[in-house]
Amino acid sequence: MSESKKTLFISDLHLESDNSVITASFLDFLSTKAAGCEALYILGDLFEVWVGDDDHNRLTETVAKALAALSASGSRIFLMHGNRDFLLGKDFAERCGATLLEEPVIIDCYGQQVLLIHGDSLCTRDADYMKFRKMVRSERWQNEFLEKSLVERHMIAQQARQQSKEHNSRKASEIMDVTHQEVLNLLHEKQVNFMIHGHTHRPAVHTIRLQEPINGLNEAHRIVLGSWDSKGWVVEFTAAGYDLKHFPHTAT
Repeated sequence: MSESKKTLFISDLHLESDNSVITASFLDFLSTKAAGCEALYILGDLFEVWVGDDDHNRLTETVAKALAALSASGSRIFLMHGNRDFLLGKDFAERCGATLLEEPVIIDCYGQQVLLIHGDSLCTRDADYMKFRKMVRSERWQNEFLEKSLVERHMIAQQARQQSKEHNSRKASEIMDVTHQEVLNLLHEKQVNFMIHGHTHRPAVHTIRLQEPINGLNEAHRIVLGSWDSKGWVVEFTAAGYDLKHFPHTAT
């Protein structure tokens, strides 16, 4: 296998406007850094809000067109739900030439079994959020929400965002980070030594010492992707290994 082959992982872009610096940087990323990649995995929160695949606007069309161009060039694209865009559906994925993934999922990345997840399900110390997550991920809630008009859905989403900001401002930062035991539980359940996720906006590479070996190994690795609020973040995986990288936004 050629070491030039690469698979990329990003998350938490929180795109809101078609003319923002972050959107411009993402479009540049797709045409430059992602060009020629074997696969691109977007692990949730590509968008700041998603009220349904029927909400067509300049941002969603611009992003879909750019992703479709990368897909047409031969790169495989995978989308995962985040806590902001959990209503993203198959219709939008098809417009992007992408495959929608249900988390958690395990992939083979150049011989390395890698578990992919957005990350919010690991933040179990945030009891209020976990209750909210269970509600909005239910089929009944989603069906009722999607039956409302686009205007209603946007109003509800705006209210939810405002409430989330207010609640989070009063929470201890540790509560909104992953629970270490949940990470261990998932690694052991899936029998993998490698995990990549986003959500927490705390980019880092963590080495986890295991009391009980997994696949004969006494350690595991957890890579946390960063948010694109001030710079871009990507994990680049090749046959030779992996690297968590960041880069400045493209000037507009």
